[in-house]
Amino acid sequence: MAFLKSALAFSTKVLTNLAKQTHVIYIKRTLLLSRLPLIRPANGRLLNFGQQSLRSTPARAENSEDSFLKWFLLLIPATTFGLGTWQVKRRQWKLQLINELTRLTTAEPIPLPIDPLELKGLEYRRVRLRGQYDHSKELYILPRSPVDPEKEAREAGRLTSSGETGANVITPFYCTDLGITILVNRGYVPRQKIRPETRMKGQVEGEVEVVGVVRLTEIRKPFVPSNDVERNRWHYRDLEAMSHVTGAEPIFIDADFGSTIPGGPIGGQTRVTLRNEHLQYIVTWYGLCAATSYMWYAKFIKKIKL
Repeated sequence: MAFLKSALAFSTKVLTNLAKQTHVIYIKRTLLLSRLPLIRPANGRLLNFGQQSLRSTPARAENSEDSFLKWFLLLIPATTFGLGTWQVKRRQWKLQLINELTRLTTAEPIPLPIDPLELKGLEYRRVRLRGQYDHSKELYILPRSPVDPEKEAREAGRLTSSGETGANVITPFYCTDLGITILVNRGYVPRQKIRPETRMKGQVEGEVEVVGVVRLTEIRKPFVPSNDVERNRWHYRDLEAMSHVTGAEPIFIDADFGSTIPGGPIGGQTRVTLRNEHLQYIVTWYGLCAATSYMWYAKFIKKIKL
């Protein structure tokens, strides 16, 4: 019995020494990694903690990358939803603007006020005045195409136009009831009818009544040529320059279609048909939002390979 106890103690001591020697050899071969403690899992095998950490590092990095990609791609449906909502608000604003312009241009005409401060708040407002034209000081805004509200509503959004161009004839108009001279856009004439001698029937003389809408001065837009005062070629409404050339007050009226004189310019050249394509944009952005939301859900929630 004593012999067995001695043999068991000796065996235990030998196995302990072998384990220590094996660990030392492992330390020398694996350098720093073997300095980490050993762990013993359920199956009884000795494992180095450093090896487990290295094996789990790529997995943690991959999970981190997937998490970043998951939330980054969620920005796509969120952004398209925001753009769709913005277009809804833009459409409401555009409809209100169109209704307001329509109301102003179809309202009962009022007498023309001459107070500049009052005129600034009356753009597109219909006014009525009496007087006579001074055809000797005509101005020409060109190139211009004739205004056809119904046609423009049908062709809204197209990149091409009908190709028909001409000019708008601006004529000084002496208001007999106000005692001042203003500028009146009598309307559109085709290119071959710009010169006054080609449309003598329309050069009406004497006192007439004109109904039109108030327009304010314009600021030159990018890519629009500068006005050529010497050649009488105007590309935008510069009321200060026009009034300086003609001696009229810087007050501008677009004559309505009812003021058209046979053989003369065609009135009613006020553009109030605004492009309203926001419904198309709404469908586009919300459609993209729905599609990208489903793809995100399928990829990261349901784990479907796309």
